Amino acid sequence: MEAFDGCALKKGARNFVFCDGHATADLMIVGEAPGAEEDRAGLPFVGRSGQLLDRMLAAISRDRNVESPEAGAYITNVLPWRPPQNRDPSTDEMAMMKAFLMRHIELAAPRVLLCMGNAAMKTLFDTKDGITRRRGKWEEVQGIPAMATFHPAALLRDPLKKREVWRDLLEVQARLRGAS
Repeated sequence: MEAFDGCALKKGARNFVFCDGHATADLMIVGEAPGAEEDRAGLPFVGRSGQLLDRMLAAISRDRNVESPEAGAYITNVLPWRPPQNRDPSTDEMAMMKAFLMRHIELAAPRVLLCMGNAAMKTLFDTKDGITRRRGKWEEVQGIPAMATFHPAALLRDPLKKREVWRDLLEVQARLRGAS
């Protein structure tokens, strides 16, 4: 994937931002694209949104740095290169990188997928609906239960959304425990 030259974003990015966490974790999180801090570090979700994501994961007994698949989390993005000025990924960019993402999910083989934000949801759910309409509902991606919720950056902008995301996280936790 890193050698793929078909995506123009590669030319403007500092780093290829592929993944973080435990590769065989039961929970795989798919975000949108790297921001400036992620581009510098070469890892997804390391800025303010990533710090919030880590706290959110801890609240459901998950940690990207744990070696146990049952307690870990595996994190990636739809796009591995930062869009200029942190703009949203374009429809063409998401479509171009979708095959790579689907193969990534297939290889990781998580028990549950959590889509963080609009771009991840639209890419994986093949929908034009917005995140507000589809968040909190179970879908299937390659036979894997998947849920979309608001991106941590949206929670930083609008803390009132935290209540909805907390419900979503509890649903994900229950699904991982086999309760739903």
